[in-house]
Amino acid sequence: MVQDELRLYILHLNQDDPKKCTAKKLARFGYVRLYTNKSKIPKGSVVLSPFSSKVIAPIDKRVAERRGLTVIDCSWQHAREIFWSIRGNFRRLPYLVPVNPVNYGHPGKLSSAEALAAALYILGNRKQAEKLMSIFKWGPNFFVMNKEPLDAYAKAKSRDDVIAEELCFM
Repeated sequence: MVQDELRLYILHLNQDDPKKCTAKKLARFGYVRLYTNKSKIPKGSVVLSPFSSKVIAPIDKRVAERRGLTVIDCSWQHAREIFWSIRGNFRRLPYLVPVNPVNYGHPGKLSSAEALAAALYILGNRKQAEKLMSIFKWGPNFFVMNKEPLDAYAKAKSRDDVIAEELCFM
């Protein structure tokens, strides 16, 4: 891990096709630390959740630098029940469009890799985000498809600013 890179964690629940699993590929490359037990999620880390009322914003960078960034890798079919069973410092991603082959074009249904990359980009760690996505054939297209919203979210001064920008892209 490079000095300025954030620590990345994934709670991996083995609910999806292993051949299409972006979390496992990120772990194979040494970019994330995988956990299989929800009690192992690092305390205080920023946990990405599509069900959080708080949107991630550049102001979350300090916490992420100290505690890390966590994604929960589970099936979208079971997501609601899983997220409600976990405690954490939850943040949701603003409106983005996935380019992964499974959920291409379905707003909000990002892969674990896309979610981490989006959060990193918004928090100002663009190079780390690009590094993550470079290991997927379709990865760089995530930034092409979402360039305008990601740039706008990364420049936001507050959560309210992120939400205002988000409304422009929905």
